[in-house]
Amino acid sequence: MFSWTFDKADVSGLALLSVDEMYAADKWAMEAGTSGEQLMDAAGRAVADEVIRRWPKGQVAVLCGPGNNGGDGFVAARYLTDAGWSVKLALLCDRSALKGDAAVAAGRWTGKVESFSEAFVEGADVVIDAVFGAGLNREVDGVVAATLRAAAARPVVAVDVPSGVNGDSGLVLGYAPHAAVTVTFFQRKTGHLLFPGRDKCGELVVADIGIAADALDVVSPLAVRNAPALWLAQFPWLTPDLNKFSRGMACIAGGQEMTGAARLASRAAQRCGAGYIVLASPEKAATLYRVSLESVVVKGFRDTAGYSSILDDARMAACLIGPGLGQDFGCSERVLTTLRSGKPTVLDADALSLFKDSRDVLFNCLQAHTLMTPHEGEFSRLFPELVAEQNKLERARKAAQSAGCTVLLKGADTVIATPDGRAVICDNAPPDLAAAGTGDVLAGAITGLLSRTGDPFLSAIIGAWLHGEAARNIGVGLIAEDLPLAMKDILNFLKK
Repeated sequence: MFSWTFDKADVSGLALLSVDEMYAADKWAMEAGTSGEQLMDAAGRAVADEVIRRWPKGQVAVLCGPGNNGGDGFVAARYLTDAGWSVKLALLCDRSALKGDAAVAAGRWTGKVESFSEAFVEGADVVIDAVFGAGLNREVDGVVAATLRAAAARPVVAVDVPSGVNGDSGLVLGYAPHAAVTVTFFQRKTGHLLFPGRDKCGELVVADIGIAADALDVVSPLAVRNAPALWLAQFPWLTPDLNKFSRGMACIAGGQEMTGAARLASRAAQRCGAGYIVLASPEKAATLYRVSLESVVVKGFRDTAGYSSILDDARMAACLIGPGLGQDFGCSERVLTTLRSGKPTVLDADALSLFKDSRDVLFNCLQAHTLMTPHEGEFSRLFPELVAEQNKLERARKAAQSAGCTVLLKGADTVIATPDGRAVICDNAPPDLAAAGTGDVLAGAITGLLSRTGDPFLSAIIGAWLHGEAARNIGVGLIAEDLPLAMKDILNFLKK
């Protein structure tokens, strides 16, 4: 069994910082000898470079706010002017109100400073949004919103985040423009990957402004972006000493009516590493499973005692229960029996919804090696007290802490969180995955990996990335049945 966590070597380039963590990284860099003025100059230059690289020389309108984000805008304006662009600049406050490095940057701008208005952006080929940064906590409205709305008819380059997007949660406060490109600095912020902020960012560029990776030792970020660089060294590749049982044996609990869900999960578990799948089926449905799953061992049961006896096999390394399970009393008993077996377990779909009115019964049986994989609806039924929490990352973290196990909160911005606050956000899932059965495939893929690793966090991270990448390869027309076979191609690519 792996006992896996990420360290600085894993997260460099993948770290997702909170606003406070980014402030801490800035502070560390300045204490290490890089001045705030140098950091701001590098940030503004990076923004200017992206404009120069992407568009033919023309007119750029720079919108500057009252803080350091605005200071970055002043620097970008200066570099673009030096590069021969026609630059006009508007400032949201009086120049005298600027402080610190932003005041220094503004003092080096020799051009005219105008006021915000819809008319200001007319005629511009590109607009730089340097109004509000990631730490914004109030709504964007009034003349700022009006000016940004007018700017939206043109390519917008956002500095750090599009104004109006909260850098921690990705929530839009009031109004935020859709940027063509967002230039952020040092590392991504969590709000860059969480919706709706991610949709507002356009292409995201992470610019090096001179903050060394050693800053991550001080910041110790608990959130990272999912990518193979994070976990590939720990991938449970097969070795010559294994047999079909020792490489990973898993039990998947099937339902009596919606049999497709468990069948999809079984195929995915096989593709993702399990060498031997037992499908535990109610006796009435066992024949259907047997004729449709040639390489899966189907074992029928009549009651909970019969189901429990299937789990007694000491070689059984992981379990999945929930996909297509059903909603009757016997189903909830099978969920609790699975957890009481002490085996690493994935709880999905019905296995979660069954306990919407009795979650304490479920939570009392959860263990550290349990993984819960709810979508938003299932999550709200199981964690109603967290519905008001708008930050998806914090919802998942608080749920994991409350349940005492790993939680994978599904969606286009899937979040995987542990009780100790570590979290991974996925950004490779295409909208094609919004189709029936794809969640069953995800649960099965993770179960196959869990049978190999014994680690729900590592298995969930790998499985979620494989699931998204397979979907990206399939593209338009995807149905759930396509995914297990497509995962084989991704795995072969990773191994090479």
